[in-house]
Amino acid sequence: MAAYGLYTHIQSNKRRSIALLIGLFFLVYLLVYAGALAGDALTIDAPPDVLLRRALSDTLYAAPWATLGTALWIFIAYKFHQSMIDAVTGGREVTRQEKPRLYNLLENLCISRGITTPKLKVIEGDSLNAFATGMNDKQYSITVTSGLINALNDAEIESVLGHELTHIRNGDVRMLVIAVIIAGVIGFFAELVFRLLFQGGFSWRGGRGGDRKGAGVAILIAVMLIAVAWMLSIVIRFALSRKREYLADAGSVELTKNPDAMISALRKIEGRGELPDATSAVMEMCIDNPREGFSNIFDTHPPIDARVAALVKFAGGHDPGPLALPAPSEAEAGETEDADQGAPAGPWGGPQPSGNGKPFLPSRPPVDSPSGDGEPGPWGPHRK
Repeated sequence: MAAYGLYTHIQSNKRRSIALLIGLFFLVYLLVYAGALAGDALTIDAPPDVLLRRALSDTLYAAPWATLGTALWIFIAYKFHQSMIDAVTGGREVTRQEKPRLYNLLENLCISRGITTPKLKVIEGDSLNAFATGMNDKQYSITVTSGLINALNDAEIESVLGHELTHIRNGDVRMLVIAVIIAGVIGFFAELVFRLLFQGGFSWRGGRGGDRKGAGVAILIAVMLIAVAWMLSIVIRFALSRKREYLADAGSVELTKNPDAMISALRKIEGRGELPDATSAVMEMCIDNPREGFSNIFDTHPPIDARVAALVKFAGGHDPGPLALPAPSEAEAGETEDADQGAPAGPWGGPQPSGNGKPFLPSRPPVDSPSGDGEPGPWGPHRK
């Protein structure tokens, strides 16, 4: 079996990204043909072969407009995909002043490898998940949930950030965004054609002697073509190789040198990553996607157990097994207890007084000043 490593994965992602964009135009043309066939069947009484030829002619006439529309959608998605994702998930950009702990962990990882620090975004919610987005250095961003920040310690958060940085370095993020673009385009066109078919109640004009059987066959073919386009858009998800998650886990360990932190982070995230408002396309970008397809055929993420087993086998980590998180009430109690401890003790072990607002001072100075009766000072006798 051929070796499969980081650089082959990056090159494969570049080839797949180009292939996905070419496939997008093909699927759009297929949907345009299906729509033209359905429209002709609803308006013209003719045999199926005549309707098929007429639909092909209509498709060739509409092809330039379909190409322009698809290119415009790609441009809009390229420039504004992050705003669309933020609108769906509720993510907002944060600064170092707002999240110093999170920001410093990310910046330290980027500095250690000479990587441009991506933007940092936070989704408010109890879910434990994170994902990266962007098409170039100016657009890259990492989004994490507030639940993940509260549930994971610094080493575990650092591992999650390293995982997402590896997705950026490997080119996974660019391909995932293209897959989201394709899903959006195909869904939009398919919905238009289905509305054309079903909203009109399959009614068509024509005389009583018209070939209604031919129109019915044409509509059936159009529905089949739409189903094929939809299935092909589903197959695109197979291009999102599960290997990318194994490589991102390994890349995180390479960045942090801490396989145990990556394992414990995955165990805490396991089964707690559902983002209620996110689409399936967005969930495919996350570090863990708890949504399962039919018999796991369409899953884009390998199981957590398999990812942990790989880290144990190849990175020397230790698997603690499924981890339970403390209840929210316990976490809040711990935060209150830490806050009640107040400031640390003074420089000589005593607490800082708060009554007069002045700093603690000892009863006598640490270095005695020379006395007037000739007693020696700290550096010997006083010389007059």
